[in-house]
Amino acid sequence: MTPWQDDDAPMPLTDQQDHVDTLLLVEDSDTQALRIRRMLEGHGFHVHRVASGEAALDTLDERLPGLVIADYHLPGMNGGQLARQLRMNAVTRTIPVLILTEGIEPGLEREGLESGADAYIPKSSDPALIVFRIRALLREHAVHAPSLLPQRVFRRARIMVIAPEPAHRRAVPELIDQLRRDGHIVTLCPDPSRLEPSLLHDPDHVPDCVVIDLACREFDGLAVCRRLDEWRQEDLLSGNVPPRILGVDDASRPDAKEFSARVFEAGTDDLVSRDVGPAALALRIRVLVRRKLLQDDVRRIEVERQAREIAVKSARAEAAAIASKASLAEALEQANRELADANRKLIETQGKLVQTAKMASLGELVAGIAHEINNPLAFILAHKDTVARGLERVISMEAACTDPDHDNRAAILNKCRDRVGSMNMGLRRIQNLVLNLRKFSRLDEGLFQLIDVPEALETVMALLTQKLGSGIVVRHRYEAPDRLYCQAALLNQVIMNIISNAADAILAAQPDDMSVRGGIAEGEIEIHTFLTHNGEGRDSYVFVITDSGPGIAPDVQERIFEPFFTTKPVGAGTGLGLAIAYSVVQAHQGSLSVGSAPQGGARFTISVPWNPGPATEDQSTTSRPLSDHAR
Repeated sequence: MTPWQDDDAPMPLTDQQDHVDTLLLVEDSDTQALRIRRMLEGHGFHVHRVASGEAALDTLDERLPGLVIADYHLPGMNGGQLARQLRMNAVTRTIPVLILTEGIEPGLEREGLESGADAYIPKSSDPALIVFRIRALLREHAVHAPSLLPQRVFRRARIMVIAPEPAHRRAVPELIDQLRRDGHIVTLCPDPSRLEPSLLHDPDHVPDCVVIDLACREFDGLAVCRRLDEWRQEDLLSGNVPPRILGVDDASRPDAKEFSARVFEAGTDDLVSRDVGPAALALRIRVLVRRKLLQDDVRRIEVERQAREIAVKSARAEAAAIASKASLAEALEQANRELADANRKLIETQGKLVQTAKMASLGELVAGIAHEINNPLAFILAHKDTVARGLERVISMEAACTDPDHDNRAAILNKCRDRVGSMNMGLRRIQNLVLNLRKFSRLDEGLFQLIDVPEALETVMALLTQKLGSGIVVRHRYEAPDRLYCQAALLNQVIMNIISNAADAILAAQPDDMSVRGGIAEGEIEIHTFLTHNGEGRDSYVFVITDSGPGIAPDVQERIFEPFFTTKPVGAGTGLGLAIAYSVVQAHQGSLSVGSAPQGGARFTISVPWNPGPATEDQSTTSRPLSDHAR
């Protein structure tokens, strides 16, 4: 058996739980409970009955009823105490409570209403009147939906009394005094025809309770009730809590029963006899106002809750937007970094492709030169030796001859021998030049190997003889070991590019009229090698190349290693020499930097990790003294 079903319940909970007119009946007498239940179900209500107030509170954990009907005299907790418990909880405080009792003790109704009940009706009352009161209470309960309009946390209740002047002079002053002593703001309206619908839409003046004198003859009280009920129904659609309507009638009316029904049908929330006196009337007004203010409080709480939800959603949306922007900025920054890295790698790859193409072209050129020159050169050298030996024999034979023309023939033969010797020196120079070209550009020397640094630099100088001329002096200061494990051909190209650029800078700085110096360009280039400790437990092999040229401007120094950047005239350079040199040094895990020399020229510093190679026992670490090498 569920908490909402007992022995005589013909309808299960599942058939009732979506019905808004579900009533909770708290009655300990089975006979009285059965009678009241059948009467209410006959009018279309769904009723659940429990026998005590404690049991009624237990059922609230599962479902809230639309209205509570409780007997005042209950075992344990009485009806008044149950009402107080309901009013103390924010969830149940708006549930209407109707007290039924057979008691006739003085002050019992007052006590029941002050405990928090909404209505007090004797069990012997007409069943139709009980049904009217229940429907009125349910109608009030249906209008407590929250609204988004602003609401103050606390305010004084506003009461409007609609009564003619004669009634005002006879009975209203005592009621007004009583209401004002309760802290309410009371206004009088002797002419209800002046009321406008805007009255219920003004939050600063809308009354919480309207008291209407139904017994007066100056206006139709029922018509006023109907008009106010229409206005508040419109106000109800906007989510506001409408005011309560209390009718005051004469108990001596002959058709009091029928008139009471018409009063409730007109929309009145409560009907009080004028004979009850100002104190009892004020008490009934306080009951209506209390319910109105409680519903205002629920509405205010709901507005605050919705405002907090909106604030939380806005904060979350703002945080999400900030996070999205931060994420987007981070993604954009990452994309920019990746794009810059890809662009850098593309430029490096392009430079390396140019270097590869240059080396491949140079290799093919050298192979062609070697093929075209070495064969005739070997032929000439071989025949030169034959001619030289023949001349030596002829000269020997002429020495023993006594012919008068002997001296002339001897002179001619000696001259031929001298010319053959000169030819031999020129041919050997051609042979050395081809050998140096092949040694510099051979692709198989791109592998790491042990090289002789001074010898490699001499090869570079031999290739730059024509550019250096006779006026540019190249000084060598070797303080580092002679042997270095590196890529011979690539390192030769780095040194060659830097020395070639230094020679170009020195030549470009010469005056246009070189006759003042005999037509010879003057300048100095120094190559200094030494070892240095890099602070990481390893030594670095350093090349410092300085020149006496005009130097490099600071703004140019920042871009000098960029691919395709050059200060030479159009057609004189591609801007790839130093870029390729920089990549070569990086491939050695070294560094290449540029600065100013003490004498004002350029200063290039090449630093690579020093690797003496696999065989170190035969290597000499003796430094060489300063020497001059003029070309």
